[in-house]
Amino acid sequence: MPRVSPQATDALADDLDEIVAATGDVWAELRGARLFITGGTGFFGTWLLESFAWANRRLGLNASATVLTRNPHAFLEIAPHFADDEAIEFHQGDVREFEFPSGRFSHVIHAATESSATLNNENPLLMLDTIVQGTRRCLEFALACGARKFLLTSSGAVYGKQPPDVTHVSEDFRGGPDPLNPASAYAEGKRAAELECMLMNRGRELEVKIARGFAFVGPHMKLDVHFAIGNFIRDQLKGGPIVVSGTGTPFRSYLYTSDLMVWLWTILCKGVPGRAYNVGSEEAVTIADLAHRVANALEPLVNVEVRGTPVAGAPAEHYVPSTERARTELGLRQMVPLDEAIRRTHVWFRQRMNSR
Repeated sequence: MPRVSPQATDALADDLDEIVAATGDVWAELRGARLFITGGTGFFGTWLLESFAWANRRLGLNASATVLTRNPHAFLEIAPHFADDEAIEFHQGDVREFEFPSGRFSHVIHAATESSATLNNENPLLMLDTIVQGTRRCLEFALACGARKFLLTSSGAVYGKQPPDVTHVSEDFRGGPDPLNPASAYAEGKRAAELECMLMNRGRELEVKIARGFAFVGPHMKLDVHFAIGNFIRDQLKGGPIVVSGTGTPFRSYLYTSDLMVWLWTILCKGVPGRAYNVGSEEAVTIADLAHRVANALEPLVNVEVRGTPVAGAPAEHYVPSTERARTELGLRQMVPLDEAIRRTHVWFRQRMNSR
C-alpha cells in the first residue's frame, strides 16, 4: 500500500488548526487524559488520531492515546508519521475479544465497524457480531478501566428508510430498518449497540454519548467503495467522465471531516449523557446534482453521465439529518461549505497521487 508523503500530510495542517481552534474548551478537559480508541485505523479513527496528535502537540496537553487495531504494521505503512508520536501507542487485537490494556483510562471512543457494504452483503452475520460483541467488549473495558466518558459512533442507518415526507430526520424519529432483511445487519447492529450502551450505563458513573453519523467527505476517505462523492472525486482525478450509475434522484448531504472532528470531540466531552446526536450536514443535494457540483468545483472540467432513468412519480429517497439538537445543545454547525469540502478533498488526493 502507498505511504502517505510528508507533503500529503502537511496538506491537513489548515484543517487541523481549524479543529483545534473550534474545540478549545474540549482540549482543556483532555489535558493529561489517557484515551482508548477503537477503529483508530479507519476513516473516522484516522482523523481522530490526526486531530488528537495535532492538538496534543500544539497545546502541550501531555495526553496519550492507545489505539486498538488488528494490524498496526499495515496501518503504519499507510500513515508512518504516527510511529514517531510517543503519545500514541497501538494495541493489537480484535474488537470482539481484545485483551484489556493495563492501567486506567479517562475516555473511550468506540469508532470501530465502518459501514462496509461489501461485508454487510457478503457476511451480514459477521457484521452484526462485530458491532454487537465489539460494543459489549468496549463497554466492559470502559467500566473496568475507570473511564469517565464513552463515545459510540453510531449511524443514521438506525432510522431505517426515511419516509418521503421527512426531508430531515431527527433523533426523535421512531422508524427503523427491516429486521427480516439480511441487508439490515449493519443498521440493526448499530441499534443494538446503542441499546447496549444504555443498559450498561444504568446506575454507573460512566457517561455514555452517541454520535449518529450520516455521510462525510474528506482526506483519508476511500474512493473505491459505495460512497458516491468519493467515486465522483475518483472519476474526476482519472480524467472523467463522472458516472452516476443510478437515477441520481436520491438526496444526500455531506459534512467535511474537519467539521466531523469538531462534532465528535465536542459530543464526547460536552454531550448530555445517555443522549444521541445526529452528525452531518443539513444541505440536501441529489446524487445527480452532487456529480455536477464535483465537476464544477474542480479543474479540469469533466463531463457527467447519469446512466439511470428516473421513474415518473416515484418519491425521491432521503438520507439527510436534522441537526437541531446538536446546534441548540452544543452550539455545533457546519463550517465548511460543500464546494469547499470537495476542493479540499481533491487537493489532498491529488497530492497523494503525485507523491507516489
